[in-house]
Formats: sequence, C-alpha cells, structure tokens
Amino acid sequence: MKLVRFGPRGREKPGLLAADGGIRDLSTHVRDFDHAFFAGDGLEQVRSLAATPDALPRAAAGVRLGAPVARPRNVFAIGLNYSDHARETGAAIPSEPILFMKATGAVCGPHDPILIPRGGTKTDWEVELALVVGREARYLASREAARGHVAGFCIANDVSERHFQIERGGQWSKGKSSDNFLPLGPWLVTPDEVGDPQALGMTLEVNGERRQAGTTATMIFDVWHIVWYLSQFLTLEAGDVVITGTPPGVGMAMKPPRFLSAGDVVTLAIDALGSQRCVCERA
Repeated sequence: MKLVRFGPRGREKPGLLAADGGIRDLSTHVRDFDHAFFAGDGLEQVRSLAATPDALPRAAAGVRLGAPVARPRNVFAIGLNYSDHARETGAAIPSEPILFMKATGAVCGPHDPILIPRGGTKTDWEVELALVVGREARYLASREAARGHVAGFCIANDVSERHFQIERGGQWSKGKSSDNFLPLGPWLVTPDEVGDPQALGMTLEVNGERRQAGTTATMIFDVWHIVWYLSQFLTLEAGDVVITGTPPGVGMAMKPPRFLSAGDVVTLAIDALGSQRCVCERA
C-alpha cells in the first residue's frame, strides 16, 4: 500500500494512492496517520479498505501532499551511514551508528518549499531513506525482530545548514532542525511493496544537475540493524520517523563547496518510493 496525506498544511486528510494514480480519501474511516493509527490496528483497517478502492471518494486532482505521517513524536537520524559518503567527508567509518535528532517541526510535505533560514549561508541537501515505526520497539532481541516494527518507507531530504551545524558550536541538531528541513514523501510505502530496502537506487538533482546518485546497498548499518540498535537505548514509538543516512554528493564535500540559494529547484527520487520536488525560498 501507499499511504498519503493531502490538503492544506495543518489540515491534511489521510488517503490511499490507488492503482490509477489517484488519491482515495480515507478520512471517514481513519482520523490521521499518527501515533494512535500505527499503535492500533490502523494499517490492517486500511488494508481492508484498499481491497475495494472504488468505494472510497476521490481527492481532487493536483491537491497538495503533506508528509505521509502526521507530526511524529520523534525524528531520529543516523549520520555518516554510507561508506562512500564517509570517505568523501574524510570521516572514519563509524563502528556504531551515529545518532542525532531533528526537530519534529522540520517535517513538511514532499513539494513544500525548502526554507533557507535567517543567518543561513550553507544550506545543503541529503537524499535519505526514511522508515516509519509501526509499533513500539524497546530492547528488541535481534535485528530480525526489527522487521515486525516497521510500518513502511518513504523519501526524506535531510536538509542541513552547515554554518549552524559546524561553525556555531558543532551541534548537529542545531543545523538540522530549521522549518521545512525535512520534506517527507510523497507517500509511505509498506514493506511488502518495497522489497529489499537495501537494494534501492537514490538520486538528487539541483536545477536539473545530478548531485547525488547512490544505493542503499552501501549503508554501513542496514535499516533492521538501526531499528534494533536504537531500541537498546530508547523506546521507538509508533509513528516515529528514522532517517538512515545519505550517499555521497553533498554540497559541503564538493570542491569548491556548493550550497542552495533561493530559487533553486531540488528533486529527489528513490526506487519504489516516488519523487520530491522542492523550490528553495528565504525564510
């Protein structure tokens, strides 16, 4: 299944992407794709409704898409998780996943503007595979056990203001959490439709110029290891988002470095998960 949320920001409705590419409105059956939805039997309820999509109302064509999960309780991020990206930054290959947080207020829709923050001079891009936690995970026994705790996958852009991140106290979360610094979507794809999450091609372009091209096969720690690992330190709650690292090609590693400016168009794609298109604006 492909789950979507559509409508004006702050008033999105839950929906289902039908086989014909249209959106079917689930709002009379489901309140939202939020913590309560994932913690309960929401996915199974939607799976039953998906069997007869023609019985669901159609959303208007061209409607705005929001993030495919309502504002999560937590957004966890894994840094330097691609061996080729670690090499391009000159960093050592980590022996354990590097964890940081993004503010949940950074989450926005897949085609919303990227807002270059006030005082920002080095706003960068990072295409990433995101996962959404399907049910609470705490002290999981193994990475195999993690498979039962993932609701699905989607595209993420881990937008980063390197000036804040590196030059204003070396605090990663500070450079990762500005408004609209986490476009998600366009939809959340359930694991049965994704196949092997470690075999997905991923690309990012700025103004039509390819900047990133990679594959999840070069992850140092795969998605199941990440879920298991995080559960040893904290409780992953239903509806939480975990972004899993980026392949090479970020702006700060280019020679000379290149960053985003107002008017730039950033497009992202990951196999099986669709694509994003965001225009940069000054906040």
